[in-house]
Amino acid sequence: MPRDIPIGNGALLIMYDKAGLLRDLYFPSVGSENHAQGHVFRVGVWVNGAFSWIDANGWERSLDYEDDTLVARIELVNKTLGIEILMRDVVDFHENLYVREITAKNLSSQFIEIRLFFHHDFHIYGSEIGDTVCYKPEEKALLHYKGRRYFLVNALTAEGVGITQFAAGLKETKGLEGTWVDAEDGVLSGNPVAQGSVDSICAVHITTPPGKKANAYYWMAVCMDWKGVKRLNDLVVKRTPGYFIRRTTDYWRLWLDRESMNFRDLPKGIRRLYARSLLILRTHISNNGAIIASDDSDILHFARDTYAYMWPRDGALVAYALDLAGFPIPAERFYEFCAEIIGRNGFFMHKYNPDGSLASSWHPWIIDGKPHLPIQEDETGLVIWALWEHFSMYRDIEFIKPLYRKVIKAAADFMCEFVDQRTGLPLPSYDLWEEQLGIHTFTVCAVIAGLRAAGYFTAAFGETELSEKYSKASGRMKDALREYLYSDEVARFLSSVSERLGILKKDFRLDSSLAGLFAFGVFSAEDEKIASTMNALKDRLWCKTEIGGMARYENDRYQSVVEPNKEICGNPWIICTLWYAQYQIERAKHKEELQEAVVTLNWVAERALRSGVLAEQVNPFTGEPVSVSPLTWSHAAFIIAVQRYLKKSQEVERCASCGQPLLFRT
Repeated sequence: MPRDIPIGNGALLIMYDKAGLLRDLYFPSVGSENHAQGHVFRVGVWVNGAFSWIDANGWERSLDYEDDTLVARIELVNKTLGIEILMRDVVDFHENLYVREITAKNLSSQFIEIRLFFHHDFHIYGSEIGDTVCYKPEEKALLHYKGRRYFLVNALTAEGVGITQFAAGLKETKGLEGTWVDAEDGVLSGNPVAQGSVDSICAVHITTPPGKKANAYYWMAVCMDWKGVKRLNDLVVKRTPGYFIRRTTDYWRLWLDRESMNFRDLPKGIRRLYARSLLILRTHISNNGAIIASDDSDILHFARDTYAYMWPRDGALVAYALDLAGFPIPAERFYEFCAEIIGRNGFFMHKYNPDGSLASSWHPWIIDGKPHLPIQEDETGLVIWALWEHFSMYRDIEFIKPLYRKVIKAAADFMCEFVDQRTGLPLPSYDLWEEQLGIHTFTVCAVIAGLRAAGYFTAAFGETELSEKYSKASGRMKDALREYLYSDEVARFLSSVSERLGILKKDFRLDSSLAGLFAFGVFSAEDEKIASTMNALKDRLWCKTEIGGMARYENDRYQSVVEPNKEICGNPWIICTLWYAQYQIERAKHKEELQEAVVTLNWVAERALRSGVLAEQVNPFTGEPVSVSPLTWSHAAFIIAVQRYLKKSQEVERCASCGQPLLFRT
């Protein structure tokens, strides 16, 4: 199930499902310690004796953000109950505080009493074992805690501070469903404490005349101890919940500063998704710099693992997107995080936990009885490439200085050494899709780009001989790429080759990652070899349904909704479709040609949820999200494509005005 809306501050992250219910709660860092684990935190409504959960039939639901903010806006209408509810939710930009404003409108012709029920299904530290929940009479609040994790829930109505009803109880044991069942008659038991596998529910009561509105507030303070959550609760009581909603709204509008963005002639839908993508990316960046691929825990039920990890590849591309968009500080934190995790031998491993420790992996350390380095080398190359792009934009030499030897030179030395002496290509590693061991075109391009960047860095630092070493290594590898990974037989580049007993076996499978040939500046998109390659990708991988979009590669079965066939190679992926958009942009010479890319960008905008969230894949028949959602790589690829469009649009316009042809780099 996709997560429609994420809200967070880099330490506390909340994720909702399509019904507007909390499903994931991360603390104390993004991607680490999910205290909900995908379990639903229910919301129920009782009106004059009739009850309904908001995810039940009979509700009209609309989920979105307020423009240019990380303020969730959940609109609910139930004509049977005669009620309209608006919930505005924020995670405070500074404090670890989750605040909800509820506005209920009476649609009926009679005076009504409304009881709002809020259920909590915590799995603190990711487990239901050993939790405690209790009612705190002094605060008139509920407290969930275990170890160093405390969650205090409170409310405010016109009657004052404090929840009106409460119940603590057991769940997931001895056939017990949980305290939420207790709400359906509108009256809670008042049980004050439970320990073990527990949940809780609380209620607030409001009344409203016909056609009028009434307000209530609900909040959750999150901290490491009782002293911390009490301080936050006292702060909300003193300043009011509305204060935190207002200041968080203002903060994100100031952070985004959309008024300074010049989108030229891009349609409104693309402009809107661009702004949303920046905000959604920010929710998935931990305060320590770790950029998480996706915090959608629903994938856990598919493979018993998640995407809540930091892949150096994904992180580098997100950081590059943020740099292009003018947000260097989150990017810099990512590079500093990389400096902490890079191995002493100068390479990055498969993926990392948000705290920098080594994450789960399926890459073996031994193959055919011989030791093997279980890496994806493109991850090392792309970090150095993106870091140079950052430096070339901002020229912040003092920031680069501590990274120069530990990251840049160490990685470059590794990439120079991790080479097959016979072919000049990188030694085998796993592909960017994490599936196949071999020598992959995308990886080779990433390494070339990384070595080239290292050459630029060392030249800037005055190490001429070292710069020449890295630059020559990059050039030799590009020559080897042409020699071994371009096929005259099919007049295009190959996705990979693999070596067995000294013989290179060619892989003729079409793979959208061949876009790496031009995406990192290794070749010009105008090159005939690139054109023939990209045309072959479009002919074979573009989904031949009304939905369209580009698949990853031929016969892709990962989460496929249909057996791959002649018409559908696999589900369309957002990033793969955006690679093709980048190709259209890079090749464009005239404004009319650029409009082809706008069509592709619009395709992506139309695949987003109303909130702007982009999934990893979409259903080839319905366009609905498939796999994790949101995926930060999808949002980063969209930002990159838009930025490249804006740059190319300026170049085309300038050349048109001066009557000179547009020149392409080689």
